[in-house]
Amino acid sequence: MTTVLITGGTEGLGKATAVLLAEEGFRVVATGRNAERRAKLEELAREKKLPLTTVEMDVREEASVERALDEMRTNAGPIDVLINNAGVGYYAVMEEITMPDLRQQFETNFFAVVRLTQRVLPEMRERKRGRIVNVSSIAGKYSFPMFGPYSASKFALEAVSDALRMEVRPFGIDVVLIEPGYIPTGFQSTAHELASEYAKNAERSPYAKLYKSFGIHRAGSVKYTAMDCARVILRAVRAERPRARYTVTRQAAVLSFAKRFLTDAFLDRRIGKRMAWE
Repeated sequence: MTTVLITGGTEGLGKATAVLLAEEGFRVVATGRNAERRAKLEELAREKKLPLTTVEMDVREEASVERALDEMRTNAGPIDVLINNAGVGYYAVMEEITMPDLRQQFETNFFAVVRLTQRVLPEMRERKRGRIVNVSSIAGKYSFPMFGPYSASKFALEAVSDALRMEVRPFGIDVVLIEPGYIPTGFQSTAHELASEYAKNAERSPYAKLYKSFGIHRAGSVKYTAMDCARVILRAVRAERPRARYTVTRQAAVLSFAKRFLTDAFLDRRIGKRMAWE
């Protein structure tokens, strides 16, 4: 049975992916910091008789990662597939983002991915097989106003994934990027909470108009769910020869196309107009 480790696996995209993969016969270990969410996911797994367990892990802390990996290897064996899904988002303009917040943005979305990847690669190389799936974002291809910190971390993730893909190919290891567009999950509420201090001071900011309009362009119905992303990740995990990138949602596909064929000036004007900033 293929063993999958997924970070940030107790809510949102991660939880949907963990459950779907377990339903499809993978042995899944989902990590998370919140004990209550881990307990609820394990209860669901027992009810459905799924090969799914959880382990406590804070991807930002070396000691926590080592403890979790030791526990997983003892209980589930070597890791065949690593899904780097854990992530956060800080919404703020670049002039006002604090250095501590920017560091935390990178610690979770970038350095944690490198940390986990470095831990699992030696055993994958030794066995000459494995797959690493990095959950990026369309914001890793195109950055919007207020998304500078988040996009910077995802742009970095894309660059590292591209390099890593070529480095480990001779060892029988695949590296895949997942690039979702906007999908409503608990991620957004957490991101707004992290950005609450910036929002409180928005009226005194020279960017007050931008802060006020932020989020309006996302209003309305969104037809995509976390399970839509989970299904794409399942395809990437199962594929004999996976693609380097998989987009999720029509928005992501359109923006990816636009980035390749339209000028920066044109896209800047379109986004500025849509967000009522220009």
